Amino acid sequence: MVDTLIGNVGHFFVVLSFVSALLAAFGYYKYTIAPPTEQLSWKRFSRMSFYVHSVGIFGVILTLFAIIYNHKFEYHYAWSHSSLSLPAYYMVSSFWEGQEGSFLLWMFWHVIIGLFLMHTNQKWEGPTMTVFALIQAFLVSMILGVVIGQVKIGSTPFMLLRDVMADPIFQIDPDFIPADGTGLNPLLQNYWMVIHPPTLFLGFGLALVPFSYVLAGLWTGRYKDWVRPALPWAHATALILGLGIMMGAIWAYETLNFGGYWNWDPVENAVYIPWLILVGGIHTMITFRRSNTALKASIILIISSFILILYSTFLTRSGILGNASVHSFTDLGLSGQLLVYLLFFLVISLGFAFRAWKHLPSTDEEVSSYSREFWIFIGAVTLTLMAFQVLIPTSIPVWNAIVETFGGISNMAPPADQVGFYTKFQMWFAIAVAILSGTGQFFWWKKMTPGDLWKAVSTPLIITFLLSSVFIAVGKIYNIAYILLLTASIYSIVANSKIFIGLARKNVKLAGGAVAHIGVALMFLGILASAGYSKILSVNTSGRLINRELPDDINLNNIPLFYGKPERMGDYMLTYNGKFLEPQRLPGLINERDIEYTSKPEFVVAMRDIERKGRRIAAAGDTIEIRPENTYYRVEFANEEGKQFELFPRAQINENMGGLLASPDIKHFFGRDIYAHASSIPNPDVETEWNGPTEEGLQIGQQFFVNDYVARLSNVERMDRLSGVQLGPEDVAVRANIEVQTLTETFILKPIFIIKDGMVGRIPDESTSIGVKINFTNIVPEENRFDFEVFTAQQDWLVFKVIQFPWVNLLWIGTVVVLIGFGMAIYRRVRENMLMENKNPKKKPAYATKA
Repeated sequence: MVDTLIGNVGHFFVVLSFVSALLAAFGYYKYTIAPPTEQLSWKRFSRMSFYVHSVGIFGVILTLFAIIYNHKFEYHYAWSHSSLSLPAYYMVSSFWEGQEGSFLLWMFWHVIIGLFLMHTNQKWEGPTMTVFALIQAFLVSMILGVVIGQVKIGSTPFMLLRDVMADPIFQIDPDFIPADGTGLNPLLQNYWMVIHPPTLFLGFGLALVPFSYVLAGLWTGRYKDWVRPALPWAHATALILGLGIMMGAIWAYETLNFGGYWNWDPVENAVYIPWLILVGGIHTMITFRRSNTALKASIILIISSFILILYSTFLTRSGILGNASVHSFTDLGLSGQLLVYLLFFLVISLGFAFRAWKHLPSTDEEVSSYSREFWIFIGAVTLTLMAFQVLIPTSIPVWNAIVETFGGISNMAPPADQVGFYTKFQMWFAIAVAILSGTGQFFWWKKMTPGDLWKAVSTPLIITFLLSSVFIAVGKIYNIAYILLLTASIYSIVANSKIFIGLARKNVKLAGGAVAHIGVALMFLGILASAGYSKILSVNTSGRLINRELPDDINLNNIPLFYGKPERMGDYMLTYNGKFLEPQRLPGLINERDIEYTSKPEFVVAMRDIERKGRRIAAAGDTIEIRPENTYYRVEFANEEGKQFELFPRAQINENMGGLLASPDIKHFFGRDIYAHASSIPNPDVETEWNGPTEEGLQIGQQFFVNDYVARLSNVERMDRLSGVQLGPEDVAVRANIEVQTLTETFILKPIFIIKDGMVGRIPDESTSIGVKINFTNIVPEENRFDFEVFTAQQDWLVFKVIQFPWVNLLWIGTVVVLIGFGMAIYRRVRENMLMENKNPKKKPAYATKA
């Protein structure tokens, strides 16, 4: 029976959270502009409204998760994103796989941050929470799911399947419930996708805080005061958003098979752009704190960073990137609503900024090129240009849509080679960033003259040129851009290390900027080494063309492997050793040879005892639950020194997602990664084409050849019981045990010969891994001979690609160092704010009523 109650409860919570968000926004607006005698009542009203809103959001989340967790497939969201075989921890991922769930995740973080902000900085509570509540109202409207006239507002996650799909089954039986859901996208079944989206949306949520402070300052006339409380939040946003971006890069590296961690996909770019702008804004805010300059630049950059987050939301969720991105959301009919959301806050922000612009303090002093203000300004400009170089090409689909909306024709297309296009420009920006981050630190801590500058940088320059010369010679680096990036990155590390050592002797808490800059330079070196000097190891030297219809680069840069047959790849011998499956509740992987499939794809039966590290984990005959969408291919690597390791790349044929879905496996070494994935696999839905048969008359112990392997009839035994067949006292069942020896292991095929009720029956046995099927056809007692039919097919195969990424660990190490630097900066700014609060006891907010 269709359960509509839980959906109605969920929709009630959606409406409750929407109405309460509007009431909270109105209440906080009135609190901000009200005379002191009325502020307390409006404050209580606003807080109560936001508390109710919080309860509403938590109610929506719990209701939707209950629908997913309890497999209520009568609801379209649960059916679309979950399945019975999905583990609980991936059900969490399925919660935010859809647009509605990801919007809920965003709202959840806004509630948590809003509650914290509401009780920690009450001087700014009114105007900042007005912005918070208004943003929440817009976000909740995205899942409201109501239609007013011809206008649809939001897409609810509580729609029943029968209300979404026009399937004839619902006309026959309106209460029809599918037995199972379609499941979670296999590429999202990765532990990084359990933690990456929450981290990224926490970054989106944190970005609202400095934006709210900017608007609050412009609205209430406190044009300078907003910078101090907003700065630690801006640092926190940069830390979390940067962490979320790099988590996505690691997910791509471990799950996707484009061969790397960053593909300049529009969805990746849409998050990278606001992060760059935010980092530029942080630097100008710090400048303003120290010298009372760059306030206007700070306002522009902080507003821009949040507006660009809204723009990235529009890009990824409107469906406008459908043909330009491999992992954007499809359009749910919300593109117009998203555009209104974006334009509303853009107009509000510009309105506040224009109104306050003439009142903003500025300085007419000439900025010296030997001042920290100059270097910070140059750095912020560089980061802004770096962002816009990515923003403009990424927005080409938006431009085309605008032109076509007004009846025009636009033939502009995004870069065909997006990796080459963006890298070509971003590399030069990275060189500038490395130089500026190294040199600018010396200006930050004291005034400089030309003589002082030379004295400060001379030692780092000498060390840099010595080190870079060694690396250039050893690495045989000839590309001028690579040489410059290497040299600039080393210089940044050396210069910032000098600053760090000097500060650590006084107060290490001040060294967050130097630490973050060292991390950025390490990331540049990791990107340069791993992307610039990656090497394809799987060059096809076998002399066999994989497929004439495939492009030359695939035929040349992939190795065809056949089961059990070693193949040379440079310093390694590769051996493909078969398919493995992932059990639900057992450790490790299980060999496909050890199981028998059942009519239900998620269940298999163990054909023999399965052991792991000498311990039996499943006995013969046990039913094992597996994840049927995951098949792993074991490939053994052995070098000339005898060192061995195994990789298990994952692959499947999924026609609904474009064919082959392949995820790599990676062997991590200190100075390199061996990265391998399947480029092609046999289609499991295509029946094996058997050749033959050939006739073999064998005696016990006799050898014969089959499909290039040596085989032997080891013995023949009578069977008293036979699964699925009731044997009578006059019936006979005989099983032959035939050993087929490959280079790596022995296969045993067990064909069966039956005489039942005077009728002859035969049960063949086969192994698609080695391409052999044997049928037991006859017994000739007088000659002590057993007759068999032998069929052959192509052995199981795998087309394999292997890439070596040198020193990619520098990228991950650099990421950690950057995060440590941001963490140190957050701690410092929070401590400064606490000291300021202690010097200036709390006062009741006195907002400018004229605003």
